[in-house]
Amino acid sequence: MSTSELPYQLFADAVLVLHAAVVAFVVGGLFLIIVGNFREWRWVNSVLFRAAHLGAIAVVVGQAWLGAACPLTILEKQLREKAGVATYNGGFIEHWLQRAIYYDLPPWVFLTGYSAFALIVIGCWWFFPPSRTRKRRRGPASEG
Repeated sequence: MSTSELPYQLFADAVLVLHAAVVAFVVGGLFLIIVGNFREWRWVNSVLFRAAHLGAIAVVVGQAWLGAACPLTILEKQLREKAGVATYNGGFIEHWLQRAIYYDLPPWVFLTGYSAFALIVIGCWWFFPPSRTRKRRRGPASEG
């Protein structure tokens, strides 16, 4: 790989790490919402957190139903091609993150899994609704 191709490789690695972070947010976010509600963590019901989580899974499900590839996957592959390296081969970070994110299964498996996951996320909105306002503690400043 030449010096001019190196930035593309670094950007591709950064996109891969970002992709893994998005996956972790979608999967881990649901876990945190459920566990956090049983443990009474108020922050897990923040409207901003919950809307971002619902939006993220909505994008994933929408892409699956439309048969569209993830823009992060497309960008990463384009950057790797510009870097002159084979897609999904490379260093340690690439190897392990790709094994965790990319699977070789029929599209219907992903469509079913994403849709079921989205239904669970939507169910959490009903069972554990997001908080619109914070509870204020009564103290000397609020009395009077």
